[in-house]
Amino acid sequence: MPQPKAIIIGAGIAGIATAIRLAIKGYRVEVYEANSYPGGKLSEFEQQGYRFDAGPSLFTMPQYVDELFTLAGKDPRRYFNYQKLDTVCNYFYEDGTRLSAYADGEKLVNELFSKTGEQPANIRKHAINSQRIYDITNHVFLERSLHRLSTYLRWNTVRSILRLPGIDSMRNMHTANQSFLKDKRLVQFYDRYATYNGSNPYQAPATLNIIPYFEQHFGAYFPEGGMYCITSSLIKLAEELGVVFHYNSPVEQIVVEGDKVSGVMIDGEVINADIVVSNMDVWFTYKKLLSHLPGIHPKKILQQECSSSALIFYWGVSKQFAQLDLHNIFFSADYEAEFNSIWKQQTIGADPTVYLNISSKLKPDDAPEDHENWFVMINVPANKGQDWDTLITRARTNIIAKLSRLLGEDIAPLIQCESILDPRSIESRTSSYQGSLYGTSSNNRFAAFLRHANRSSKLNNLYFCGGSVHPGGGIPLCLLSAKIVSDWVGKR
Repeated sequence: MPQPKAIIIGAGIAGIATAIRLAIKGYRVEVYEANSYPGGKLSEFEQQGYRFDAGPSLFTMPQYVDELFTLAGKDPRRYFNYQKLDTVCNYFYEDGTRLSAYADGEKLVNELFSKTGEQPANIRKHAINSQRIYDITNHVFLERSLHRLSTYLRWNTVRSILRLPGIDSMRNMHTANQSFLKDKRLVQFYDRYATYNGSNPYQAPATLNIIPYFEQHFGAYFPEGGMYCITSSLIKLAEELGVVFHYNSPVEQIVVEGDKVSGVMIDGEVINADIVVSNMDVWFTYKKLLSHLPGIHPKKILQQECSSSALIFYWGVSKQFAQLDLHNIFFSADYEAEFNSIWKQQTIGADPTVYLNISSKLKPDDAPEDHENWFVMINVPANKGQDWDTLITRARTNIIAKLSRLLGEDIAPLIQCESILDPRSIESRTSSYQGSLYGTSSNNRFAAFLRHANRSSKLNNLYFCGGSVHPGGGIPLCLLSAKIVSDWVGKR
């Protein structure tokens, strides 16, 4: 029998992982990427002696990366290494409070109690609730397709369904956090986890309180060589398995014969394949690659609210700040007003929460000596035609004022170089609809069930992976989407 062929559209992290899994299953795999580089959002660049990871900066659940090497019979440590962080993130509040989110659970409880007065029992109850949500949902809703009958015939699924009230889906995150915690600073601390998948804690279901468990129980890590090493190490593995990557090769169309996908069209040429997996945002997959078949478009799914986007300033800073760590958060004084600006007014408020990542803290050669590479990000609405140039100028002024105030030093003259990424460029560079970072938002309690399936229900041999489909955005979930696709290929 001839070796079956798979084509992957897009060399984002989910596309690379899917390519690896299908190669292990015996497929001849080719990946077509529109950009000149792999990784999608998980890429890197350099400017004036500074190196920056362009996109995701928080690394959790490293076992999902290691698993790909293990499946291939390789030792992960020969390709990819990482260190666990003792301090996950430093938090700065406008009232002068500073918190360190320690990886050790008891140390974290003591830190939060000593800095806010919140009773340890309340903090532990919140942690127990987070773990309960994980226990109910993980093996059913994250690691398996919600769109296959076989998922619901498993005892684990039945048991999880019987425990569904425990996932706390009937109230929003903010309300739930208020019920556990008395201190407003800690409510804000836990509300922030909604931003991990581009959602609004005042709307998103409290089920998202699962996220603190991911971070605290499994830990946060820093890859040796920076975040881009996740991409480069997996590319190396894929190529060793025979996967062929074609860069500067945008797919123009998914070719369909009857009710079956038979390949793709690139530069006017049809390239045949037994299966096609799209790692492109599902909106562009349909609107661009399947525009010739409007009758099969899942209209309700494509009309869902997008997740939030980001505005990122990459700054080379001519000083080192001892009070800063790898991950740092500078909270807004009025969190609800910030989210109202993003979600209701579709703009950027005057006091956004600022996330500051400095990889040179752990990888000193990312910046010149005695300098730091600052990745400065705020959450912003998806691109709906706003006057971004004006918004960016205003936001830059507000961010510099905020950081200068909370750090006690004017940082403006320290900025030696600058690059900017905004929703428009996120959309154009990564084919993410409206520049959304995580596909659709999770502001609806049924959002998990409304995400697009990992396999087409209308066309045979067409599959989907990546942050815009089940189970969601972010590195761990994108890697799980690859697993779900691989498990589904060849089965009904």
